[in-house]
Amino acid sequence: MPEYIEVLLSGEGCFLVLPPTAGGVRRPGDYAPLTLTEDMPTPRMTWSYTGLRVQDVACSIRFYQKLGFRPGKRGRMDHGGQWVGLELPNGTHQLELNFYPTTNKFYEPFRAGTEFDHLGFEVEDIARWAALLRRRRLPIVADFTERNLRLVYTRDPDGNWIEFCGPLLPPKPARRRRP
Repeated sequence: MPEYIEVLLSGEGCFLVLPPTAGGVRRPGDYAPLTLTEDMPTPRMTWSYTGLRVQDVACSIRFYQKLGFRPGKRGRMDHGGQWVGLELPNGTHQLELNFYPTTNKFYEPFRAGTEFDHLGFEVEDIARWAALLRRRRLPIVADFTERNLRLVYTRDPDGNWIEFCGPLLPPKPARRRRP
């Protein structure tokens, strides 16, 4: 069983990519159409945004506006970071600009290629996704709540962070015993 798998999203669908053979060569059969089976996650998930780390929020907003993006929601993270959502007219996917001050626990010095921050997926049942990550022995690198959301992050083999974000669900009421 491979240590991990890749999923390739393309205009032609979703494909499971098997690890390359010895020598790093991929064969045509390494790409297989991905279909849901009993052992794959079935909870609903929507790819809602891609996060980029930026050094200067205002400068980055101006740049992306020149490409047609429009600033949307913005805010401060509980841990001290700052974010701005950018959208394209008629688009459904959002580009999220993230700024972390040097005192922030998520701050990393910039090096060429380190601007990618994370992929963000909205999920209906965040507890179910957290359990699924644990069951599949995927690393949980951060797990916290912010306002009425729970955010759970894993990391792919190359160190890229993937966020699963879902509403905090009220606890289920205790079952009453019959007299």
